[in-house]
Amino acid sequence: MKYRKLGKNGPEISVIGFGSWAIGGGGWASAWGSQDDQLSIDSVRAALDAGVNFYDTAAVYGLGHSEEVIGQALKSDRDKVILATKCGLVWNEDKEVSRSGLYESILREADASLRRLGTNYIDLYQMHWPAEDAPAEQTMQAMDKLVQDGKVRYVGVSNYDVPLLEKSLTVRHVDSLQPPYSILRPAIEKDILPYCQENGIGVVAYSPLTSGLLSGNYTYDTKFEDDDWRSRNKAHIGEGLRSNVDRAEKLKAIAARFDITLPQLAIAYVLAHPALTSALVGVRKPSHILSVLAAVDVELDEATLAEIRNIAIA
Repeated sequence: MKYRKLGKNGPEISVIGFGSWAIGGGGWASAWGSQDDQLSIDSVRAALDAGVNFYDTAAVYGLGHSEEVIGQALKSDRDKVILATKCGLVWNEDKEVSRSGLYESILREADASLRRLGTNYIDLYQMHWPAEDAPAEQTMQAMDKLVQDGKVRYVGVSNYDVPLLEKSLTVRHVDSLQPPYSILRPAIEKDILPYCQENGIGVVAYSPLTSGLLSGNYTYDTKFEDDDWRSRNKAHIGEGLRSNVDRAEKLKAIAARFDITLPQLAIAYVLAHPALTSALVGVRKPSHILSVLAAVDVELDEATLAEIRNIAIA
């Protein structure tokens, strides 16, 4: 495993991180179908043994269940890992989810996450999505309060654009941004990644395999279960799926030249950008993360990177 510093002030984290959305299990806030908790714990332990020290979850994943499973799996090794979770998506007694960045709401969420994770501090606390009820500055004030109180070590945001990052930075330094980034979703290369690099903000990319489209396992006939969000996503159904399968086949040819798999190529591409700190791999079983670890040793030259970009926009 290799490690990189998270922004200008953060800790050293593994360049491949453990993504735990699916570990939340079925339901709206997980949307990946059912999941076996013991298999999830086995996956966490396998990643830890392989040198992965960065584990990312969120309160909303399974409405708290992902945090509980991650906390249980890492309890005996808490001091060896960088544990990240997210706030800003809250739910009511009817399990209806909404966004909130209000000061008091963020403080309440942190306490609830600490209980579910079974720890007295969160290494990286991230605002999950831009709030609908509070300005970014208020959210950052709450985050800064949590740091002052010793409940949080570092502060991050997810799915923010440059203007929101600028507003956040007027309150305190933002240690990291978690955006979607992959061969098939390169938009942040234009403005967001250069901004983060210039301002010492670490970048943890989620969905480097574009929710399975770069797994190499999809065909024109791939179908998803009704409780899987991909069954309603344009990129995963119909003509969108066909176009992405065609792109994946072309990318497989490049991967073959390096004697690696398509997922390994996809992660190597993301990690090749100088602004990147880590790529999150969504995990449901040990093989999901163990099979991509070789990507950390893949070096892609500029000609290959350009070839990959041309396939992505074709």
